[in-house]
Amino acid sequence: MTNPTIPKHNLNFSPFPPLTPQNVAVIGAGAAGLVAARELRREGHKVVVFEREIKVGGTWVYNPSTESYPLGLDPTRVVIHSSLYASLRTNLPREVMGFRDYPFVVQRDPRRFSGHVEVLEYLNNFETEFGLGELVRLGAEVRRVWLEGGKWKIRSRMSVRGDLDEVYDAVVVCNGHYTEPRIAEIPGIETWPGLQIHSHNYRIPEPFQGQVVILIGSSASAVDICRDIAGVAKEVHVASRSVTYGPIGKLPGHDNMWLHSMIESAHGDGIVVFRDGSAVCADVILHCTGYKYTFPFLDTNGAVTVDDNPPSLSFVGLPWKVVPFPLCELQSKWIADVSSGRVSLPSSNEMMADVEAFYRNFNTSGIPKHYTHNLGDSLFEYNDWLASECECPPSDEWGKEMYSAASKNRKVRPETYRDKWDDEDLAAQAREDFECFSKGNRNLSQ
Repeated sequence: MTNPTIPKHNLNFSPFPPLTPQNVAVIGAGAAGLVAARELRREGHKVVVFEREIKVGGTWVYNPSTESYPLGLDPTRVVIHSSLYASLRTNLPREVMGFRDYPFVVQRDPRRFSGHVEVLEYLNNFETEFGLGELVRLGAEVRRVWLEGGKWKIRSRMSVRGDLDEVYDAVVVCNGHYTEPRIAEIPGIETWPGLQIHSHNYRIPEPFQGQVVILIGSSASAVDICRDIAGVAKEVHVASRSVTYGPIGKLPGHDNMWLHSMIESAHGDGIVVFRDGSAVCADVILHCTGYKYTFPFLDTNGAVTVDDNPPSLSFVGLPWKVVPFPLCELQSKWIADVSSGRVSLPSSNEMMADVEAFYRNFNTSGIPKHYTHNLGDSLFEYNDWLASECECPPSDEWGKEMYSAASKNRKVRPETYRDKWDDEDLAAQAREDFECFSKGNRNLSQ
């Protein structure tokens, strides 16, 4: 086990005078926005965080309400930001989830794979610990962001004062990507008489009592929701792209849940046909099919250009299949360091060449373009590159091993992986490191 060191960023201020202090607007006060605000302020920048809701926490603020259009496609709908369902627990242990210098230790919920209430409390405590509340404007919806005369204009709206236009040197976008649904394309769906809903608008299983439900997807939310619904539904049929042939299979642990290949077509009599040849007369199709990136406030006339000067528009938290909080923290450190001139970017030509090579590899491998931000196995390589750029320690080895163990356990034991594990030795290393870190911080503050 390594003995943790305290990087320069652990202080609530920069130990060196900022090279180029800037006025920075951060859009969103979820995990990404809060840690971005902290890192930017540590580097000496002046920060304002715009949050459209009345609480910080972003997607971790549970809202029992759902949108009036359950599929989420009507552009005029009143948008509910959060996609949390009531039973949600994290699919990673708390030891790896916390920010690198603010461990996610037990607060009220003692479970290692904690519920969403515990995660929100952690973020609230983080905000308090680092005095971030004074930077956040609650109930401030960003309506438009545009570049004018080399500066960024921000138009925000607050119910108490209407629209307000302000000027900033830089903008960091942290608005999340769990709000705008991605919907599966189903031939014949226009005539199908049942209810369609996206998981964005799923909260509790009771509305599906006694119904036949087809759930599309195989990601973490799909795995949770299909089992949630199976307790009340008549039948649950899971359609997954990972199933390409063969007969349908009953999922273990449930007498009323089956796994299919993807949907082939839907019909006006309520029948849904799968590619494996099976068919079901269903009441509901539930799309657990992910989300699109959306930045409705961003107005750049279709393009953002970057020359040899430091960039003034940044995005935090876009990657998926990641451990989000540490990733957002390292991205924020890097952005803060680039903004103050401590880290230099390659030339525009070098960066564009790298982008072109990246997409050539995608085309050769047949990977869809919307997988651009899917880090997966590259997560820790990416995190450690950011850490080296910012002169921070690399990822803890116990963290890498714990992440790998949790991923494997989730596949082998989808019903029980949150409560049965075989990595207690790694958890003990994490707790020891957290204690060393806590002592180091106490000594530093004396």
